[in-house]
Amino acid sequence: MSAINSFDPVVGKYLKILILGSIPGVRSLEVAQYYAHPQNQFWRIMGALLHVDMPPIYQQRLEVLKAHGIGLWDVIEGCEREGSLDSNIKAAKVNAINELIESHPELEVIALNGKTAEKYFNQAVKAGMIDLGNRLAIGMPSTSPAHTMVFEKKLEAWKKLYMK
Repeated sequence: MSAINSFDPVVGKYLKILILGSIPGVRSLEVAQYYAHPQNQFWRIMGALLHVDMPPIYQQRLEVLKAHGIGLWDVIEGCEREGSLDSNIKAAKVNAINELIESHPELEVIALNGKTAEKYFNQAVKAGMIDLGNRLAIGMPSTSPAHTMVFEKKLEAWKKLYMK
């Protein structure tokens, strides 16, 4: 088992939608970039939702998200895990999500990228670690290549972000 940690949140001045994954996979950790695995469909889905061609340069991709009021982070701050599969996560510690939420009163929607993110987020809400207030939390199909749903179905589900 390897001890791994999440990245810092990616948030602009204005935050309308916060997308929370579980914790970065091996490829993302290697290059210190969210959703870096070439088969992960996150960036393709974001481009389709925002009607933009996502730039190939990571920092530019982040700027596109921030310009649209979208932030990225992970539910899990740190854990032990071998490989990239969420099913291998052990000893997970939840990020200080409530602090981020409180510092952005304009936040409307929290999207949970995959079942593991949803599970740990819901546990933190039930434990009183996260206060949603009047914000909506929506479970989304994972953009990971391990989640074998066809792209069009994933995209259709992710469109819920804009149907609040």
